[in-house]
Amino acid sequence: MTGSAPAFGEAPATTAGARRSGARATMAALRIEGPHRVVLAREPRPAPPGPDAVLVRTSLVGLCGTDLELLHGTAAYVRDGRARYPLVPGHEWCGTVTEVGRDVTEFAPGDRVVGHTMVHCGLCRMCRRGRRPLCERLTEVGLYGRPGAAAEYVVLPERSLSRIPGQVPDRAAVLTEPAVTVVAGLERARCRLGDRVIVLGTGTIGLLAVQLAARLGESVDAVGIDPAGRRLALRCGARHALSPEQALAAGLARYSLAVEAAGAAQAFALGLDLLEPGGRLAVIGVAAGPCPDFDPGRLALRGLEVIGVRHGLDHYDRTLRLFRDGVLTAEPLIAAVLPPSAGAQAFRMLAGGRSGPPKVLLDFGRAGDEPGRAGDAPPAALPTAPRPAGPDPDRATATVTEGDLA
Repeated sequence: MTGSAPAFGEAPATTAGARRSGARATMAALRIEGPHRVVLAREPRPAPPGPDAVLVRTSLVGLCGTDLELLHGTAAYVRDGRARYPLVPGHEWCGTVTEVGRDVTEFAPGDRVVGHTMVHCGLCRMCRRGRRPLCERLTEVGLYGRPGAAAEYVVLPERSLSRIPGQVPDRAAVLTEPAVTVVAGLERARCRLGDRVIVLGTGTIGLLAVQLAARLGESVDAVGIDPAGRRLALRCGARHALSPEQALAAGLARYSLAVEAAGAAQAFALGLDLLEPGGRLAVIGVAAGPCPDFDPGRLALRGLEVIGVRHGLDHYDRTLRLFRDGVLTAEPLIAAVLPPSAGAQAFRMLAGGRSGPPKVLLDFGRAGDEPGRAGDAPPAALPTAPRPAGPDPDRATATVTEGDLA
């Protein structure tokens, strides 16, 4: 940590101009300033929403492996230049509408909503063909092109929000974003009664896939490297939960549908091995590198089908109904709900070989008093809870080092 780094709760010098009289009010926001460095800063609060836009007060934000890659500097969005530091992450989130533009008809202040990660243009060739996740002008909240929701407020177009049913708590609604890709994946892979399903991976995506496959297929098994994750898979509906070695020992070519949810090349290869002739592999995880043992000839000779699943942009409302109806459940997946001031701790939990429930949430409802509207005096520095004697834990964790993230 450098001596000039702002501690959590302090307003960095870069936002000093926003404190001048007449400047926009500020809000708390988690900001990745560069590889391995995250701070809780004060950012200008968004301007009033435009005609078709909605201002949302953020409630909960989920952190995932993609956010961790942004912090590492290894995310594809950073490598190809679409994402640049500093950036505010947060693409899994829910909140409450506070203000709407004059042309907004679907939402009103007080509505609870989930935000869509992908914001499509609606005009390009792909959008006109109904393939919105492949929009040629796509931006993604908290990833590239748009600030993330790891802040007290976020603005999105009306078309990029979904209303949360009254029976769905925020702790479930915040998992809608990872769940929509599972819903899209099992639909595209035609998961149906009679399918013997194997899910590879026991993280958030994998456990949600186990839950849904348990309802749609004949049976579902899970493969994971974490014993606690395998136990969670059993709670989520898996018939058997196996290590990779156990899966191989049990015999190959046993499943009609495999779901690769680990984001690992080895899981992709294992999924192919476990498929019976004519089986389907739904690839939901995003592997960081190539699969050296992949033999394309196996696809033809065994009649296998590989389905790449980018996102479930068309499935937000449907997924929220699945949470409402109890088909999907969030509680077994949540490891901790932390205040924004514990952002570095949350990232370390993701990176530190943690075992058990995979999801860490930040509660921006605990980020302090609501900032005033544009033109009001900015709020005071973010309040913090009383601290024990000894080193300030926020200062100690404001920089997340390479060793922390190894």
